Amino acid sequence: MSEFFGLSPSLIAIALLVFVFAGFVKGLVGFGLPAIGLGLMTVFVGIEKAMLLILWPSFLTNVWQALSGGHLKMLVGRLWPFLATAVLTLGAGTFILTRVPEGVADLVLGLLMVAYALPMLAGFSFLLRDTHVVPVGIAAGLVNGVFSGLTGAFVVPGIIYLQALGLQRDALIQAMGLLFLLSTIALGVSLGGFGLVGGGGMLASIALVAPALTGVWAGQRFRRRFSDTAFRKLIQLAILALGLYLVPLGVLRLIQ
Repeated sequence: MSEFFGLSPSLIAIALLVFVFAGFVKGLVGFGLPAIGLGLMTVFVGIEKAMLLILWPSFLTNVWQALSGGHLKMLVGRLWPFLATAVLTLGAGTFILTRVPEGVADLVLGLLMVAYALPMLAGFSFLLRDTHVVPVGIAAGLVNGVFSGLTGAFVVPGIIYLQALGLQRDALIQAMGLLFLLSTIALGVSLGGFGLVGGGGMLASIALVAPALTGVWAGQRFRRRFSDTAFRKLIQLAILALGLYLVPLGVLRLIQ
């Protein structure tokens, strides 16, 4: 990995640990691999390289999540306006990424993590009426797509919207998998279109699939023994801490 992606042996070791941990969180609650992988790797390699590293681990873990659960037909029929908008607008975020100063993406990613974690920790939730599902879904998809292209994180406001639909737990996890899978594919295409995908980056990303899947397997086994609610709180606290770290980091890079 070091010879084709500029990673020193110490950074390779860090990347392996990060993706085992991010995969563990993914296996535990169904999401978190991109957010945690990006949040930690951005600190060491910058947002653009970090976005490349998460592509293959995100893709393969999300294939499994999107196709498992038995609710695929129902979810596609109900969510297609939201999913289509999120995919079609992602390129706009990547375009912005190629034009903004260094530090902006770090700052935005940190703010997104804080914006996601705080309301969840406060117990925030709401349910949408059936008449509002499509228009709110299109608006949420537009914002989610732009933010995904800019930061590589797919959670805000997508997960908040999906939770507002009142889906059962298995259906919610599968719906998140659909959003993450389609967004990962669109992100890879978008990064390639803007010349941000290189052969070395793809090989490094593929090499990180094994530690990510190992973490997912461990997280699934651990989830059976403990309360999902308690672990969701811990994960949200971790995301909040990462966001609070990245916000000042992004500001410092902007003013340098």
